[in-house]
Amino acid sequence: MTDTRRRVKVYTLNEDRQWDDRGTGHVSSGYVERLKGMSLLVRAESDGSLLLESKINPNTAYQKQQDTLIVWSEAENYDLALSFQEKAGCDEIWEKICQVQGKDPSVDITQDLVDESEEERFDDMSSPGLELPSCELSRLEEIAELVASSLPSPLRREKLALALENEGYIKKLLELFHVCEDLENIEGLHHLYEIIKGIFLLNRTALFEVMFSEECIMDVIGCLEYDPALSQPRKHREFLTKTAKFKEVIPISDPELKQKIHQTYRVQYIQDMVLPTPSVFEENMLSTLHSFIFFNKVEIVGMLQEDEKFLTDLFAQLTDEATDEEKRQELVNFLKEFCAFSQTLQPQNRDAFFKTLSNMGILPALEVILGMDDTQVRSAATDIFSYLVEYNPSMVREFVMQEAQQNDDDILLINLIIEHMICDTDPELGGAVQLMGLLRTLVDPENMLATANKTEKTEFLGFFYKHCMHVLTAPLLANTTEDKPSKDDFQTAQLLALVLELLTFCVEHHTYHIKNYIINKDILRRVLVLMASKHAFLALCALRFKRKIIGLKDEFYNRYIMKSFLFEPVVKAFLNNGSRYNLMNSAIIEMFEFIRVEDIKSLTAHVIENYWKALEDVDYVQTFKGLKLRFEQQRERQDNPKLDSMRSILRNHRYRRDARTLEDEEEMWFNTDEDDMEDGEPVVSPSDKTKNDDDIMDPISKFMERKKLKESEEKEVLLKTNLSGRQSPSFKLSLSSGTKTNLTSQSPAANLPGSPGSPGSPGSPGSPGSVPKSTSQTAAITTKGGLVGLVDYPDDDEDDDEDEDKEEAPPVSKKAKFESS
Repeated sequence: MTDTRRRVKVYTLNEDRQWDDRGTGHVSSGYVERLKGMSLLVRAESDGSLLLESKINPNTAYQKQQDTLIVWSEAENYDLALSFQEKAGCDEIWEKICQVQGKDPSVDITQDLVDESEEERFDDMSSPGLELPSCELSRLEEIAELVASSLPSPLRREKLALALENEGYIKKLLELFHVCEDLENIEGLHHLYEIIKGIFLLNRTALFEVMFSEECIMDVIGCLEYDPALSQPRKHREFLTKTAKFKEVIPISDPELKQKIHQTYRVQYIQDMVLPTPSVFEENMLSTLHSFIFFNKVEIVGMLQEDEKFLTDLFAQLTDEATDEEKRQELVNFLKEFCAFSQTLQPQNRDAFFKTLSNMGILPALEVILGMDDTQVRSAATDIFSYLVEYNPSMVREFVMQEAQQNDDDILLINLIIEHMICDTDPELGGAVQLMGLLRTLVDPENMLATANKTEKTEFLGFFYKHCMHVLTAPLLANTTEDKPSKDDFQTAQLLALVLELLTFCVEHHTYHIKNYIINKDILRRVLVLMASKHAFLALCALRFKRKIIGLKDEFYNRYIMKSFLFEPVVKAFLNNGSRYNLMNSAIIEMFEFIRVEDIKSLTAHVIENYWKALEDVDYVQTFKGLKLRFEQQRERQDNPKLDSMRSILRNHRYRRDARTLEDEEEMWFNTDEDDMEDGEPVVSPSDKTKNDDDIMDPISKFMERKKLKESEEKEVLLKTNLSGRQSPSFKLSLSSGTKTNLTSQSPAANLPGSPGSPGSPGSPGSPGSVPKSTSQTAAITTKGGLVGLVDYPDDDEDDDEDEDKEEAPPVSKKAKFESS
C-alpha cells in the first residue's frame, strides 16, 4: 500500500455545502459480492479500516475535475469526492469507472446529471453535438440566447459545455470583450455579461480552469462589470489592480504557489463580490466553484507547510530583536491570516498544520511577541494563541510545563496571558474576556488527557496552582485588604468579576488544588469583601463563588466558613438590602434555603447560633424559621438519643405493612403472648426487663405530647394563612398572645401528662398508655420559635404520616396494653 498513485483523500459534502474530510487512504477497484458489482474501495492508511465502499453504478454521473478529483452523487443529498495525490492515479481509476459505464475516458463527465426527456433523447440521437454560432460582434445576442436556453436542460448544458471546451470559444469571447470596450459598445458588453454569467452556471471545472487562468481571469471580471441592471459599470478590475495590494512579508520562491494565491484571491472575490447573489435554483449550479476555492486553499496551506525555508525565515524574523516594529507587525498579521486560513481545513489537515507550526517554534515566538509594548502586535498574537488553544490545548499545556523548568514565573507564557488580561486598557475589557475564555479552556479538566503513566490533569493543575494562581488572584488580594474594596470603579469591578468567574469554575471542576488554595490563602474571606461593592454584579459574583463552595457540601469548606465566621458579610449584605425584592435578596435566600433543604447540620447550627437574632424577624419566607426548626430537631436528637431511636422505630413502622414484618416487630417489642401475662402487667422486651419503666415511657410521652402541640400550632398558622391570602415580602406572620402562651407556658399543670391542658396526650387518664410519673420526672415541654412555616418541611410530613399510621392501626388486642399499675 505504498503506491502514492493510489493515495487519496475521501470527502463528503455537508449540509452547508462544505467538503468534510473523511480520511486518507489508498483506493482500489474490484468486484464486491455483497454489492453485486465493480466497486471503489478506499482503505485508511493508518489502520486499514474501510473508509469507502461504493458500487460503480452504470447510471451514476461521475465528474473528473482539476486532473486529480473525481466527484459523484450517491443519493439526492450525498455527494462524494476522491482527491488523488497524483494525476496518474486519478486517470487510472477514471478509466475503470468509464470502462464499467462504457464511456470514453477522455470525457470529464460520464452521465447527464438529470434524466432527460424522451424528446431530448431523440434529439440526442439525431444531433450528437451542439453547433455554436461564429464568434462575431453581430451574433453576440444570438450566443446569449443560446446560453440562456441551454441552462434549464442538463443535456443541453452538457453539449454547450463540450462545445465551449473543444473550440476554445471562451478566449474568442474575451477578444470580443476588448473590441466592445474599445468601441464603447454597451449593448455588446451587456450580452457578454449574460454569456459569461451563464458559463459560470454550467458548473464545469474545465471551463473554470480556462476562465481563471492568469491570461483570462481579469477579462472575465471585466465582462462581469457590465451588469444590464446597473446604470454604471462596476470597477472591480480597478480595485484588484490598484487598491488590493499583494504583500510578501517573506519572499515566496515557488512561482506556482504565488500564482495559486493570486488565483484563489481573485476567484474568492468573484464569488463574494462580482457574481450576483444566486437564486435558489442557481445555488447548486455553483457547487463546483465552491469546490474549486476549497481545494485551492487546501493546496496553498499544504505548499506553505512543505516550504521549510519560508517558515524558518518567518519565525526567525519574528523573534529577531533587530526586526523593526512595522516589519514585525506585518509578520504577525501574516501568521494570523495563515492560521485563520487553516480553519477551512478538515481536522486531519489542521492537526498536521498546527503540528508543523509547533515544530517551527510558534509558542516561543508568541511568548516573545506578547512581551512587546506594541498593542496591535500583541492583539494579533493573542488571536494566534486563541487558534492554538481552541484546537489543541494539550500542546499549549505541555509547552508551559516544560518552560517552567527553565524560566522564572514572571516570563512564563501563561502568566503573560494572565497579565494581559489584568492590564487590558479597553473600558469594556473585550480582550480580557477573550483571554479569560482561553485560560478557562486551559484549566478545564474535561479536555485533559490521561495515559497509563501520567495524568495531565494532576501535572498541569499542580503546575498552575504553584506558578500561576498567585498572578491570577493578585488584583483580588490587592483590592480586598480592608472591609470594603479599595478600588470600586467600573473597570476594576469588571476585571474582578472575570477573576471570580474563573475561580468559581475552578471550585466546580478542580478538587483538592483549589480547596487547599482557598483555605490556605483565606480566599473566601477576601472575596466576600466584594459583597460591599456598589456594583451589584460584582457583589453577586462574590455570592455565587460562596454558593458554589457551599453546594459542594464539603465539611472541610464548612469548618473553614464557620471558623472564620464567613456568613457575616452575607448577612450584612442581606440586612443592608432591606425590603427590596431584587436579585441579591433572592440569591441570599436561595443559599440559606439550600442549607435547609440539604440539611447541612454544621452550617445550620452555625447560622442559628450566631445570626438568628438578626434573621428571626424575616417571615415573608419561611426559610430562616425552617432553619431554626432544623436546628431544634437536631439539638433534641443530640440531647435525647432515645427519642431519635423512637422516631426511627415509628418510621420503620410506617413503611412495614406485611404480616411477617409486623410479627417481627411484635417479637422484638413484646416477646410474650397475651395469654402468658397477668392482667395489667406491662410488656417489655427481655433486654429491657432490667430497665426502669420510667426510662422507657418518658421519651414516648414527650414525643407524643410535643406532636400534639405541633398539630395545634399548625392548625392556627394555616388558619391565619388562609385568612390573609398570598403573602407579600413585607408581610409578617404573627400569632396571638394566647397561642404564644400555650407554646411557652412552663406551669406544671399545663404540662403534666394527665392534665387538662394537654387533651389527648398519651398521659391523659383516658389514654391506654398512661403510666404513673412523679412531678419531677415530667419536664416542661417548650417549643422555641414554635411557628410552623407555610412551606412543607420533610419532618412535618413524617410526623403527619406517623400520626395517620397511628390512627389507621387497629386497637391492640393480641398484646397487653400499657396501663397504670
